[in-house]
Amino acid sequence: MQIFEKFSKLNVLVVGDVILDRYWWGDVSRISPEAPVPVVRLKNTSLAAGGAANVAANVAGLGATPILVGIVGEDDGARQFPGVLTNASVSPDHLVRVHNRPTTVKTRIIAHSQQVVRVDQEHADGISPETESAIVEKLRQEIGRVDAIAVSDYAKGMLTNKVLTDLFTIAAEHGKPVLVDPKGKDYSKYKGAALLTPNRREAAEACNFDDTGDVVDRAGTKLMGDLNLDALLVTEGEEGMTLFRRSESSIKMGAEARQVYDVTGAGDTVIATFAVAVGAGADVETAARLANAAAGLVVEQVGTTAVTLAGLEAALRKE
Repeated sequence: MQIFEKFSKLNVLVVGDVILDRYWWGDVSRISPEAPVPVVRLKNTSLAAGGAANVAANVAGLGATPILVGIVGEDDGARQFPGVLTNASVSPDHLVRVHNRPTTVKTRIIAHSQQVVRVDQEHADGISPETESAIVEKLRQEIGRVDAIAVSDYAKGMLTNKVLTDLFTIAAEHGKPVLVDPKGKDYSKYKGAALLTPNRREAAEACNFDDTGDVVDRAGTKLMGDLNLDALLVTEGEEGMTLFRRSESSIKMGAEARQVYDVTGAGDTVIATFAVAVGAGADVETAARLANAAAGLVVEQVGTTAVTLAGLEAALRKE
């Protein structure tokens, strides 16, 4: 596609909760005599960029330059993060270190391509006013050179109302589109965004609807009106995605994955691909179709995986 040629010229600001994804890989051959749990024989370990960091890794994988703003602690996770980011072609220079707050780390134990258990290390309370100011200052410094902004909310406390409000204000002043992967039930805090990418359950909860029947259509219509969005992309797992646009009919897109192994990070790929495409000048339908194809690639892999431009191009050629 001709639009791919523009990707390498783009800067995308990625703002949100960065997570260090740790994987312990092994196999299971017996049940523990101490408790009815499997005994995993550890074979190797790996680290990957998760949360907003995975969004940035996906932006880099598509050939654009991510500018990642997030928070880490002053612990082992924080010391490991720069190497993980550098390996993913993401600069760690814009991370804010926070004293007495742990880096968010998710440790997944995988056996025979199946997740056995996950252990989370996190502190999800809101950040201090001093940290808010440090983040907003970084946003002001970088906003002028970016083509799009992707917000990755994992409800780990960084994206306070002040940070979001200031971000939307700064973005509006510079005419930059803000795309949000939301979390929680109160979406009023995202007013000012151009696009949201909730999954079906999240969209239903945000509208206080039961997740039944035509909830995607009802929730999509309500959120578009309540938040004055340009577009809304609701991901629906095996059912694909539904794109809502202002003053136009919705578009249903079938799932692209051939074999789903792991949905970890699929939402990160969606928001990253959409942001890069919009930054390159794509209309929302084209951006959504690219995001759908990209998500189909990453769910075929086990663990947190970033899409690549070469992989996306190959998948589109097969279609």
